[in-house]
Amino acid sequence: MGYSFILLAGGESSRFKSVLPKPYNRIAGKTLIEMSIDKIKQFKQFKQLVIVYNKKHIKYLKKIKIKNIVYISGGKTREQSTYNALNYLQRQKGIKKVLIHDAARPNFSINLIKNILIESKKNNVVIPILKLQDALKKKISNKFVNIKRNNFILTQTPQCFNLKEIFNLHKNNKNTYVDDDLSLVENNNKTKIINGEKKNFKITNTEDFELLKNTHRSNLKIGIGFDVHRLVRDRKLFLGGVRIPSSLGTLGHSDGDPVLHAIIDAILGACQMGDIGERFSDRSKRFKDISSTNLIKEIINQIKNKNYELNNLDINIITQTPKIKNYKNKIIKNISKLCEMSVKDINIKAKTTEKLGVIGNEKAIASEVIVSIIKYD
Repeated sequence: MGYSFILLAGGESSRFKSVLPKPYNRIAGKTLIEMSIDKIKQFKQFKQLVIVYNKKHIKYLKKIKIKNIVYISGGKTREQSTYNALNYLQRQKGIKKVLIHDAARPNFSINLIKNILIESKKNNVVIPILKLQDALKKKISNKFVNIKRNNFILTQTPQCFNLKEIFNLHKNNKNTYVDDDLSLVENNNKTKIINGEKKNFKITNTEDFELLKNTHRSNLKIGIGFDVHRLVRDRKLFLGGVRIPSSLGTLGHSDGDPVLHAIIDAILGACQMGDIGERFSDRSKRFKDISSTNLIKEIINQIKNKNYELNNLDINIITQTPKIKNYKNKIIKNISKLCEMSVKDINIKAKTTEKLGVIGNEKAIASEVIVSIIKYD
């Protein structure tokens, strides 16, 4: 039996109150869409995966490099978006059943999909549900009336349907408002109800998103980094990837950016991945005069693949010269971009050695960094 999977991500995200549309917010480097896709792609039963997207969000979708996926433009409503995807699928050969899922529910389990697929062999419709546990009331004027909660359930997605049947239901109800696709199915004696999952909750607002992040956090790791470079003439000075006007620059095998080098070492320490010298040897011609922004980008990609995410950075820049007060915000913004984290989670402090030692004599510049990193399971 051929299956397909529809992932609905065509909404406006109006209640989410974020600069980024909801499906493109990240946890440990992965968007909510990717969190669902990673699980869906573990099932060979799905001949096609269709993502329904909002045209306004196309620039965010293009940044996600995903292979073997069909992209369908959504409509003004959930029903229209679903119909667009079903209309495409019903023209494809060999597909009998379809699972329809909201991208706002990225925390479903592999077992939930397995259970749906098993039950779909004998049933045209399979729906995961949760029973109500809280007391249920109805407010009439200024009075609260008790309602028996046993008569009520909460439906979740993914929901499984016979492709031809659900397509015809959508086709005949184009202007009907639906919360989910089960809303179009009435008195179907082949509907199978299965247990849903509490963790498969819908992300509606930023509070829900933070709750989702918390459910994936396994532990917090701390790392410390330090780097020092000589100051010499006829060299450029880079701090945090920002070119700083100065008559003196740092001497090094690479561009000699002590801030980015200290950050890299702190990250590697927290993630138990060795040190910067092991990763980028000063004996290698490959790294001669290389920009440290390239080095830190490589490290960030590596830790993202291991499900790490930077939580915060505390940075000391220790120098007698130049004065960096006027460049702090620019450095913070650049580090924020390189490390894919908020500027609110980065702090920079400028320190001197009161004219003591090689730093005080304007012969060197140093940086020390403490980083906290969240490991997601």
